Amino acid sequence: MTAQPILSVEGFSKQFELHEQNKLIPSSSDVDFNVYAGKLTALIGPTGAGKSSVLKGIFRTYLPSSGRIHYHCANGLVMDLARCDEHQILALRQTEIGFVTQFLHALPRQATEDVVAQPLFQRGMDREQARQKAREVLDKLTIPERLWGVPPATFSGGEKQRVNLARGLIAKPRLLLLDEPTASLDPKTTDVVVEMIQEMKLEGTAMLAIFHHPELVERLADNVVTLTPPTIDTAKEVA
Repeated sequence: MTAQPILSVEGFSKQFELHEQNKLIPSSSDVDFNVYAGKLTALIGPTGAGKSSVLKGIFRTYLPSSGRIHYHCANGLVMDLARCDEHQILALRQTEIGFVTQFLHALPRQATEDVVAQPLFQRGMDREQARQKAREVLDKLTIPERLWGVPPATFSGGEKQRVNLARGLIAKPRLLLLDEPTASLDPKTTDVVVEMIQEMKLEGTAMLAIFHHPELVERLADNVVTLTPPTIDTAKEVA
């Protein structure tokens, strides 16, 4: 019996409109794949193939230009993320879908442990219990304890990336999107992240990821989807 995917992407395309030039520039074109619980699907392809655009389309940072994104919710409902309203998307982000990007975005003057614990706060967990879980993840990712109570604005790039990972991994969403999550990390910390991702796979988390290093695809991917850049002649003038 074939497992049911938690996410099915069908005919996904994304175009950006250059208003001053009256043109549509293709980013992703006619992308199809499935993502399964407890499995990691890796998106690969050259720069310009639209890998990040696909992730952002699923998370609805971008509104897809066309296609369907069927997500199987924990309650059994199937939702098309390409057509959901903003309230539905926000609810899914809070409870079921997580996204670790290459860059940390956090409220200013917020302590690092609270940045990491934020997904647990949003789910109603006791604040001190949530902070303790955040400290455990920060410790595992080798963020020094002296930094837990200060804002991450002045951290190094690698430290910010570890905070970003800690916030994404602590929530243990049903579907986790990863956009080059180890790009700024040293080999030792990368190995820790690989171990944490493997643990989450065993717990049933479905993952869709872009990795900077091909060897990480070899180590972690259960399925690989290759994207190719849209041909230049698909750029069209806006009618």
